[in-house]
Amino acid sequence: MKSVKLRRFITEQFAATEEEIDALLGGETEEWRIVKTQGHKILLVGAVERAFSSPVGSTGSPLSELSGLPVEICRDVVDAIDTATKEKFSVIAVVVSGLSARLETILKALNQSGSGAKIILLAQMYEEPIAKRLMRPSPNGKGIGFAESVDSYLICPIEAQKFYQAVLGAEDIAPQTEDRTSARIRELERLATTDELTGLKNRRYMWEFSRQIMELAKSENGRVTLLVFDIDDFKHYNDKYGHTTGDNILKQAAVLMQRSCREHDVVGRIGGDEFAVVFWDGPHKEGVDESGERRSAQAEHPREAIFIAKRFQKALESAELNLLGPKGRGVLTISGGLASFPRDGSTVDELFEQADKALLEAKRSGKNRIYLVGSPQGDISKIK
Repeated sequence: MKSVKLRRFITEQFAATEEEIDALLGGETEEWRIVKTQGHKILLVGAVERAFSSPVGSTGSPLSELSGLPVEICRDVVDAIDTATKEKFSVIAVVVSGLSARLETILKALNQSGSGAKIILLAQMYEEPIAKRLMRPSPNGKGIGFAESVDSYLICPIEAQKFYQAVLGAEDIAPQTEDRTSARIRELERLATTDELTGLKNRRYMWEFSRQIMELAKSENGRVTLLVFDIDDFKHYNDKYGHTTGDNILKQAAVLMQRSCREHDVVGRIGGDEFAVVFWDGPHKEGVDESGERRSAQAEHPREAIFIAKRFQKALESAELNLLGPKGRGVLTISGGLASFPRDGSTVDELFEQADKALLEAKRSGKNRIYLVGSPQGDISKIK
């Protein structure tokens, strides 16, 4: 058990991750695996195959990576609730996909099963608003009821080993050590998907989110609209007022765009002064418009996206940009392009390419405007 003691010492003294310790000691030993997993069984509920991905370079199926871990899989919800009542689990992980319509009822049953397990949601990127809403109530009592809530959530797809590491971080195996490990994992996840300057999602996240949401739209006859925009004459502001002012302009534009959007829309900075926004129907809508009628994904550009883009333009016009001097109000403008799936593109690259073309056309036409792809009207300001 010498290697086990050494691992614990390194973890406690240096807050090292499992990967760092494995590299230092030459891999994970069987005795350490036994110590880690003893008494910490996990119940996976729902369409598990949707939640996991294979490691880079692996030729096996994602689920094969779960072999050897203390995991029990219940794809049927009724069976899962029955299993949670009869057996002891440390963690119950619920796959949101396919269960969102009755998720709160399922969570209530699992929370009341008597297992005392921590509940974790496995959510796709586009399901994150659901997961956030279902987090445990804050100490002041605000939020959803305790019985329908969860302890944490993970964004999928995720590799089985990373999932297990994150789950271990939620357990009381060694509270101080595991809390630090869990926090570091979450911080690394945040850094991998977030633009450091603005706090928006980064290019990597926007591409993957767009891919996922377009797949969802295919299966549910949904709509996805992409807005790509940049700040007019940004280089001029950088040169005249300095890079610190330029950075502050980017931050303010990010805040105003987020305020203009709905909660489930995703805003990202994809490079320099260029931003992207993905508008979609939301996690609870399934191919119906606001009147409740079924509609075609080939329909015209959703008016919600156009309305939000106009609202953002107005917010910029009225913004008090003191950093640009006493006459800073209303001087900041943007040019952008709007493209819709599947009408303007069937892949992420095609959709971004079409939106970029519309943006360039807006620039050539005098800036301070947003153009639609494939619309005879072009400028959205002409759409009532």
